[in-house]
Amino acid sequence: MKFTAAQIASLIEGTVDGDSNIEVFKLSKIEEGQVGSLTFLANPKYSQHIYTTKASVTIVAKSFESEAPLSTTLIRVADPYSAFSILLGHYNQIKINKVGKENPHFIDASSQIGSDPYIGAFVYIGSNVTIGDRVKIYPNAFVGDNVIIGNDVIIFAGSKVYSDCIIGNNCVINSNVVIGADGFGFAPDDQGVYSKIPQIGNVILEDNVDVGAGTTIDRATLGSTIIRKGVKLDNQIQIAHNVEIGVNTVIAAQTGIAGSTKIGANCQIGGQVGIVGHITIGDNVKIQGQSGIIASLKDNEVVQGTPSMPYNDYYKSYIHFKNLPNLVKLINGHDQKLNHE
Repeated sequence: MKFTAAQIASLIEGTVDGDSNIEVFKLSKIEEGQVGSLTFLANPKYSQHIYTTKASVTIVAKSFESEAPLSTTLIRVADPYSAFSILLGHYNQIKINKVGKENPHFIDASSQIGSDPYIGAFVYIGSNVTIGDRVKIYPNAFVGDNVIIGNDVIIFAGSKVYSDCIIGNNCVINSNVVIGADGFGFAPDDQGVYSKIPQIGNVILEDNVDVGAGTTIDRATLGSTIIRKGVKLDNQIQIAHNVEIGVNTVIAAQTGIAGSTKIGANCQIGGQVGIVGHITIGDNVKIQGQSGIIASLKDNEVVQGTPSMPYNDYYKSYIHFKNLPNLVKLINGHDQKLNHE
């Protein structure tokens, strides 16, 4: 699909400096721009590329002043980075704007599908499923029995939503996500043999939740594993049974959260964090990457390390960690001196 510079300018409240009728059909970095592409200049360190780029249209700040002739048409805006981000959103919506049902697919007769769906090839939708309007389910996805899915949800290829789970409006489930697999529940007998504890709960994703590729969210043993509104989960995260994550919390890749832990609202959790089960993490908590959380945290704490400690204490202590070899030498030297005396 092609757009003119004038059409793009109207979307981002910009003004055209150059050929308003020139057309673009793809996006590019400014240093890699080709004829027919749209790019932007926000960081001054890339300024030299605007004089050599072959991009047909470049978004720049209103204050930009050229120091040499340009071959690219300019669109002047208040904030080039934000304007380009808006265009990326439009571009992504166009790219994923699929509708209709591809064959083969299976939808049980007892299930209800809303208006304007996209059902990709080899999708399986079980019995008594309720799916809202404008939902897109990409190829090879699985939706189990009694699942409820809201409006404007996207489930990408290969993802699985097990039975009885609930997904709110405007959620994005990326490829190979598993929602509602059994929690890790086993009980040993007196011989040390483990028997499975049935996991009969579900998973609830509230509105506007994004789940990254390969992430797994286990169903509750009883009740629900709950991901609250606006939560953003990165790739390859493990969330165990009966966990609850508060509104607008963000979690980076490879974090693991053990069962029945409650995480508050507006938390920021870095990558490769390990969190034990049955603890409570307050609101607005920040956990630095690769930390190990073994006890509950109060509101507004900022922690790092394994076991974690207050962020400032960690960095003060780290100075001493690095100096330990020298301190040992110093102590040994004093010991030898005292022994000789």
